[in-house]
Amino acid sequence: MAIPDFQSIMLPLLRFAQDGEEHTNAEAREAIATEFSLTEEERRELLPSGKQRTLDNRVAWSLSYLRHALLLESTGRGRFRITSRGRQVLQQPPERITIAFLRQFPEFVEFQKGGQEETPKPPVPACDEGQTPEEALATTYDRWREQFAVELLQRTKECSPAFFEELVLDLLVAMGYGGSRREAAGVGYSAGGWA
Repeated sequence: MAIPDFQSIMLPLLRFAQDGEEHTNAEAREAIATEFSLTEEERRELLPSGKQRTLDNRVAWSLSYLRHALLLESTGRGRFRITSRGRQVLQQPPERITIAFLRQFPEFVEFQKGGQEETPKPPVPACDEGQTPEEALATTYDRWREQFAVELLQRTKECSPAFFEELVLDLLVAMGYGGSRREAAGVGYSAGGWA
């Protein structure tokens, strides 16, 4: 089974905390891994950045969103407990807790706004709502990089051969080949052969 997206983790996390006891983030990760029958390989899988485990990241974001909706509360660093609001949600639980579900709580809406209406925000990339912010950023970066490569290649093909030669020389100098730009420009083919 694949690692579930962070929204699919939220309801199981809330159920895990329903005993009212204080729990740690590590206990939450273990409970989710067990509930979804994740293999050791899946538990160790890293985000595209290679800096954090995917499961750890998704559980952390799920916990964060549940806290912002006041369904869970922090009881210390890396510790949490269910709130009365969280217990109320579990009395008639939805099939799944999603971002759309959490928007019924004013505190969560305020969290999503960022608390500042006056400052214009940059456009949010169109990504799958099931992605964590890191995953959405990685997806957006990959898409942007692919588009940029296609556009750069197209523009380069439209340029003159002289421009292309200058571009290659600039690239070689920037990569540390050919010494200075002046020295690199002195190397070339003439009627007598390579200089």
